[in-house]
Amino acid sequence: MIEDGTRRWRTLALLAFAELLGMSLWFTATAVSEELGARWALSPSQVGWLSTSVNLGFVAGTAVAAILNLADIIRSRVYFAVAAALAALANVGVLAAPGFGAAVALRFATGFLLAGVYPPAMKMAATWFRSARGLAIGTIVGALTVGKAVPYLLKALPAAGPEVVIAAASVGALGGGLLVLFLYREGPYPFRRGPFSWGLAARVVRHRETRLATAGYLGHMWELYAMWAWVPAFLAASSEVAGHGGAWVELASFGALAAGGLGCVWGGWAADRIGRERLVNRAMAVSGLCCLVIGLLFGKLFVLVVAVTLVWGFFVVADSAQFSALVTEFAPPEAAGTALTLQTCTGFLLASVTVQAMPAVLEAVGWRWAFAALALGPAAGISAISRLRRTRAGSG
Repeated sequence: MIEDGTRRWRTLALLAFAELLGMSLWFTATAVSEELGARWALSPSQVGWLSTSVNLGFVAGTAVAAILNLADIIRSRVYFAVAAALAALANVGVLAAPGFGAAVALRFATGFLLAGVYPPAMKMAATWFRSARGLAIGTIVGALTVGKAVPYLLKALPAAGPEVVIAAASVGALGGGLLVLFLYREGPYPFRRGPFSWGLAARVVRHRETRLATAGYLGHMWELYAMWAWVPAFLAASSEVAGHGGAWVELASFGALAAGGLGCVWGGWAADRIGRERLVNRAMAVSGLCCLVIGLLFGKLFVLVVAVTLVWGFFVVADSAQFSALVTEFAPPEAAGTALTLQTCTGFLLASVTVQAMPAVLEAVGWRWAFAALALGPAAGISAISRLRRTRAGSG
């Protein structure tokens, strides 16, 4: 038991590192969007599509994976490795793209292929953890969060342009896939692998507890990716008004996203102690409050703006893994991979809407109120998870 206990933590560290490397592809084009926008003479809306196309690609990838039951019929380490390698190739292809259309297509392909990196990693971690599953999945999502922040850290390096940021992330993702392929082994709590079934996704949709957990996740996702995609622009605009700038903005952007990595680990630790439903509702309450407050600080003392942004970044994703953990607990065991994939599919579809809507909202109300509409998501999510909590209490 001691050996197995040590091994499961080593395996979690391996998966977390590989996840960090793989998901560093997500915001590469967004981090260097100013340079790419100048290269191809893009409008603000077109620049937004560099982020949105990844989300939409991920939605398409998870939808296909859910319909075909890929996460439940393909060995997870093979699925992860192949998807990471192909995503790395699609990502680096942006450097050779002749214009906006090709770049958006490649970013869509990157998101499509990352559908084979995120849900399978959570499932792989869950096979090693029955106790402390919240902490384990929280660590995976924390690694994902830090990985998405990595392009901003790379961008802060001296003279780091699109070539350095995009190529470095692609090499990292390829390495992450190879690590999982050759070093990962399934844990002592595997999920049952069943034959392909067209009706598996429909069975998940009909399952009430899984629907409620997914509804809470949708409220969370309404806010999350719009925050991640547009906070760097907010910080840049606010710092310009306050008289700051340079690498500090890039580092603050990295910090705003990377703080979520700590938030995910804390969220997993706390959820295993106070319950997942309590944890996610508290995290959504804090992040929803930050949606309302952050705009009021626009142009104020930059240190204060960054401090509140770090708090927001910590709590906005601290609950993310727990929605997935809830699904692994409530969904039919033979459909766990499909349920996770379907949950992320619908969540990222909604996130694509809010990410792409932000420029129009910003033009209408300015930075002072642009993020306030995101608070609607946490409010709806709290309502859904409160009902799930009552369901658990009634069955217990």
